[in-house]
Amino acid sequence: MVSLGIVVAVWWWLATPVVLSRAPIDGTAKLECVSYAPFRGDQTPHDPTLIVSPEQIAGDLGELAKVSKCIRTYSIDNGLDKVPELASQVGLKVLLGVWIGRDRAKNAHLADIAVGLAKDHPGTVAAVIVGSEVLLRGEMTVGDLREIIRSVKPRVNVPVTYADVWEFWLRYREVGHDVDFVTAHFLPYWEDVPPRAEDAAAHVDEIRKQVVSAFPGKEILIGETGWPSHGRMRDGALASRVNQARFVSEILERARRDNFRVNLFEAYDEPWKRRWEGTVGGYWGLFDGTERKLKYPAGVAISNYPLWKLQMAGGLLLCICIFAVAFFTPKHRESWMSWSAVALSATSAGILLGIGVGKMLLESYGIGGWLLHGFLLMTAVTAPLLSTWALMSGRSLPSFLEILGPLKGFTPLFLTNMLGVTLIVTTIIAGETALSLIFDARWRDFPFATLTMAVVPFWTLAFINGARSGERPLAEAVFAGMLAMSAVYVVLNEGFENWQALWTGAVYVLLASALWRARAPAMA
Repeated sequence: MVSLGIVVAVWWWLATPVVLSRAPIDGTAKLECVSYAPFRGDQTPHDPTLIVSPEQIAGDLGELAKVSKCIRTYSIDNGLDKVPELASQVGLKVLLGVWIGRDRAKNAHLADIAVGLAKDHPGTVAAVIVGSEVLLRGEMTVGDLREIIRSVKPRVNVPVTYADVWEFWLRYREVGHDVDFVTAHFLPYWEDVPPRAEDAAAHVDEIRKQVVSAFPGKEILIGETGWPSHGRMRDGALASRVNQARFVSEILERARRDNFRVNLFEAYDEPWKRRWEGTVGGYWGLFDGTERKLKYPAGVAISNYPLWKLQMAGGLLLCICIFAVAFFTPKHRESWMSWSAVALSATSAGILLGIGVGKMLLESYGIGGWLLHGFLLMTAVTAPLLSTWALMSGRSLPSFLEILGPLKGFTPLFLTNMLGVTLIVTTIIAGETALSLIFDARWRDFPFATLTMAVVPFWTLAFINGARSGERPLAEAVFAGMLAMSAVYVVLNEGFENWQALWTGAVYVLLASALWRARAPAMA
C-alpha cells in the first residue's frame, strides 16, 4: 500500500496543471504570424516528387486563420505555390519564403516564381523572404546572397527581406543594406548555452535589443522563435508541454508590451524532422501534427501529462504484479532486504512505466527506432518481475556465459534463462545508447525511464543474491568498464544542469556495478 501510494502521489505531482497569466493561443487576440509547412506523416520536402494537395493545405489554413493573422512559408516547391491563393480565401496574409541554396539556376527560377506570386496576390503576399539560414548552412556567399536579394527587390511592390539566426545578422551586417527589414531567428533552446525555459523569453528580448542597435532605422522581425514540447534536455533547457506554452505566452506578452512583431515557430508539429534532428525536431508546433488540433486551447490548464490517469493506472497494475510475484514465489531466501528490494523495484517501475511508454511513442522513428524502444520497454517490464522471482527464490543473476555459452553450461530453469536473456538485451541496449550519447549526442534522447525500470531490479539482485565465488567474466567486465566511462563522459559533456543526463549516467553506473559483481560458474 505504501508503494501504491507513492506511485499515485508522484503521478499527481507530475501531472499538476499550470495556469498561465496569458493564454499561449487565444482566438480573441490573434497571433501576428506563424511558420507553416503542410507536411504530414511520411510527407517530406526532401521528396522532389511530392505535391501536397490544395485540399490538405486549405484545411490547415482554415484552422490557422482562427488563431493567426499571417503565415510564413519557406518554399514554393511541393505544392506550396498554391498557398497565396488559398490563404486569400480565409483572410490570411503570407510572408512568402523562397528556399535558395547552392544551385544558382534553381535559385533564379524560384525567385521568378515568387515575384509572379507577389504580383498575382498583392493583397495577400505581405513580404518576400529570399532565403532562410543559407549563410548558416554555408550554401552561399554573402556576395551571392546580396545579389539575388537585389535582383528580386525592384520587381515586387512588397518589402523584401532575408532570414537567418541572429548571430549571422550581427556577423554579416552588410546584408542589412539590401533588405527592407531584418528577419532574425531566435531559438533559445538551440543556443550554444541554452537558457532555462523560465528565462528564455527574457533572453530572446535581450538579444533582440542588440540586433535593434546593430541595424538602426530597420524594423526587426522575430522571424522564428519557439520552444519544443518533447525531446531531450540541453543543459538546463527542458523540452516539455508546459515549458513550450510558458515561453509562447511570455514572448507574446513582451511583444505586446514593447510593440515588436513575432513570427512563432511553428504552426504544426513535423514528425518527419525527427530523422534529421532527433525527437526534439518534430515537436515545435502549436498544433498537433497528427490530429491537427491546438495543443493549448484557451482556458484549459496545461499539463505535461494530459493522459496521466491512464499512465498511472498501468504503473499501478505493474506494481501490483511485482508484489504478487514476490508473495507467491516459494521462499528460499526472505529478509527485510529482499522485501525492500521488491518494494524499490515495484515503486520505481510503477512510477516510470507511463513515462517510458510515452517516450517510446514519441521518440521511436523508423523500424530501427521502434525495435530499439520496443525491446527496451519489454525488458523494463520483465526485468522487475523476473528479478523478484530470482530474489525470493534465492537465485543470483546468471552470467552471459551461462546463457550464451556451451550447451552444458545452460541452466535447466526456463525463468533463469529468461532472466539472463533480459539482462543481456538490457546491457546491449544500454551500451548502444551510451555510445550514441558520446558520438551523436546532439540528436539523441536519454533513456532514463525504461532503463531505470530494468536496471534497478538487476542491481538489487546482484548485491543481495550476488555470487560470491568464481571468476569475473570478461564480457561483463568489458561492458561494465564501457558503461562507467560513458557515464562520466555523458555527464561532463551535457553539464550538471541536465538532470536527464545525470539520471541516465547514474543508471549506467548502477548497471556497470551489477555487471562487475557477476561471476562465471566453473564449467565441468
